[in-house]
Amino acid sequence: MSVEGNKTIAAAVVERVMNQGDLDAVEEYYAGDYVEHDVLPPSIPPGLEGMKQLFRTLRAAFPDLHYDIEDVVADGDRVVQRVTGRGTMHGPFFGLPATGRPASWSEIHISRFAGGRVVEHWSVMDQLGMLQQLGVAPDRP
Repeated sequence: MSVEGNKTIAAAVVERVMNQGDLDAVEEYYAGDYVEHDVLPPSIPPGLEGMKQLFRTLRAAFPDLHYDIEDVVADGDRVVQRVTGRGTMHGPFFGLPATGRPASWSEIHISRFAGGRVVEHWSVMDQLGMLQQLGVAPDRP
């Protein structure tokens, strides 16, 4: 697949899976032997089922969850996206009770593609900033 094709798929992951909550699209865009390199919560299994469970959990906690793609850089078999996530915490989130507060946070995603599907993924997220906005972590001094 071309670099442009990979960028199109990466954008579709953000729109269909993350924004629309279309969990069936996970199997369309991710390889069956997909590897997640992030440390996931212990309750999330590896692979495609873990990916679906993670997005199901996110959407339950943040029903208005929405991501905007801010920047995209692609080269060879990799696509890097800088995104901004936004949502209001209306449900529990990995042991944290719902706060009813909105938050926005930055993330950077690196996806490696093969055969038109995501085969590996790495990301960095401003978790502290998110938790501070939600009122479950102390503010910066």
